[in-house]
Amino acid sequence: MTAVEDKRAWLTSLIAPMRPVAREMLTTSLFINLMALAVPIFVMQVYDRVIGHSAMETLKGFVIGVALVLLFDFVLRQTRGRVMQTVALRIDVEIGTRLFDKLMHLPLRTLEARPASFWQQLFRDVDTVRNTVSGASAVLLADLPFVLIFLAVIFIIGRPLALVFVLMFVAFVFLAWRSGAALSDTAQKEKNVTAQRDALVAEIISGRGTVKAVALDRAIRPIWEERQAGAIEHSIQRGAVSDGYVNLGNLLTMIATAALTTVGAVYIIDHELSMGALIACNMLSSRLYGPINQLVGAWRTFGGLRQAVDRLGEVFAEPEERRESVIRMARPSGRMLVEDVVFGYDEKSAPTLALDRLEIRPGGITAILGRNGSGKTTLLKVLMGLYAPTRGRVLLDEADVAQFTRKELAAWIGYVPQETLLFNASVRDNIAYGAPGCDDDVLLAAAQAAGVHHAIVDMPDGYATNIGEAGSRLSAGQRQRIAIARALAGDPPVLLLDEPSASLDRQAEEDLRATLAQLAATRTVVVVTHSPVLLPACRDVVVLDKGHLAAAGPAAEVLPRLFGPRPAPAAAVPNPAAPPASPAAAAGPRHQLQGEVVR
Repeated sequence: MTAVEDKRAWLTSLIAPMRPVAREMLTTSLFINLMALAVPIFVMQVYDRVIGHSAMETLKGFVIGVALVLLFDFVLRQTRGRVMQTVALRIDVEIGTRLFDKLMHLPLRTLEARPASFWQQLFRDVDTVRNTVSGASAVLLADLPFVLIFLAVIFIIGRPLALVFVLMFVAFVFLAWRSGAALSDTAQKEKNVTAQRDALVAEIISGRGTVKAVALDRAIRPIWEERQAGAIEHSIQRGAVSDGYVNLGNLLTMIATAALTTVGAVYIIDHELSMGALIACNMLSSRLYGPINQLVGAWRTFGGLRQAVDRLGEVFAEPEERRESVIRMARPSGRMLVEDVVFGYDEKSAPTLALDRLEIRPGGITAILGRNGSGKTTLLKVLMGLYAPTRGRVLLDEADVAQFTRKELAAWIGYVPQETLLFNASVRDNIAYGAPGCDDDVLLAAAQAAGVHHAIVDMPDGYATNIGEAGSRLSAGQRQRIAIARALAGDPPVLLLDEPSASLDRQAEEDLRATLAQLAATRTVVVVTHSPVLLPACRDVVVLDKGHLAAAGPAAEVLPRLFGPRPAPAAAVPNPAAPPASPAAAAGPRHQLQGEVVR
């Protein structure tokens, strides 16, 4: 199987169970096309047998017959419409559900490897597949094989005109083939430049607050204009090519009608063809050339379908996270062990994280320190299994986390990222997302443990208060506390927090320190922080430097080596003669990583 066939195999497996429906639709299309012969034959018979002989009784019979046929044709078309609606619904359910499940089970590194606009495009691709497979394009393909029926009838009732029909039929087929090749290339180029423009727009909307605050429009506008101009240019090129072939198709249709009428008139004069046969052939010609002419304009739709199927197939072929656990394990105590772990974002560059051995004892607060870019956030994601190390393993109570599903790990390891993500829903819903289906007592306990319950009850609608998009109606501290409550809703034995006090004031930090101290009594709390307020509450400290372990051990031993001994408390009465403390001294000592490991 080639790479292209492999990308499209998923669609084949999806359509395979629908073969009975496809056979029903083809059978219905056959009868619809046979019914379409009724009107041309009716017209031919009226001209040849009724008008010339004033046969009114024959006309009545023809009218009754054609009325019944048209009524039956209407019923068949309605039936085919319902079949197509069923197919559309099934495709929506099957592909939409499969895509959502796939995205939820893709590794985080795979999701981060592509821009957000790419993943948004996938759901538009589902619409493209549905509309093409169950819309007008599908009906066109179903009707296309039956044009041979009209060609055969034309040979029967207008044999002298057969050569004209064959020549024009070949011309239409050639035009459709050429338009498909040309439109496929131009549509692909347009798609590429449009995707770049949409990616930029998605980034602008995502960071609209920063764009407005810093007036980034002056810097972004030239980039947007360049990409917008490229999209417009390729759209015009594609439109010009498409319009050119559509106009050629219309021209061929008119040429075919003129040629057919001219040749038919000659044969009528020579008494080799009747007037009714010529009129009927003219009517049948529209049924013969129509689907092929529509195919000229439909190539863009088929090109979009091919691109959508390839994109979806590429995503469906991506490896997933584990869906079933290898072993069963009871609620862990919270002891974590990192053994010979190496992780890098890029194979060509140095590893972001390289740890020989790191143990995090259960219970208490463990702080992770280090300069920017030292691998602190990466370590948290490796600990909770979001990033699979290229070498080594992470153990949770002597069990490798790679053996468990994401659902189980999320229940055991709560995570509060540095950039808090909340949804445009109520406070209750945002907390409940951490443990779907939990009762109100669990939510209240999580909110109280996170220290946010009192702030919630003071809101206008309490837990039913809508927090706006991304929690825009809340303060940074409230968003942080709600994120902690969400992480605690499932009562995880391990809680990982990435810079939880970055957006908090001094009082809020002290409240958070008290909250973490209470949580650490029954949980393992790992926090990435540089806050001098939170550090005194930590039992253990881990120091990273360029992805390597620089120091690790009890806070009472490691912190003095990093910051030096703490000064004695100042006298109750300050010395007026003493010079004022400098701002740097007042802010506390700066981090000085010594590169020493405390055992």
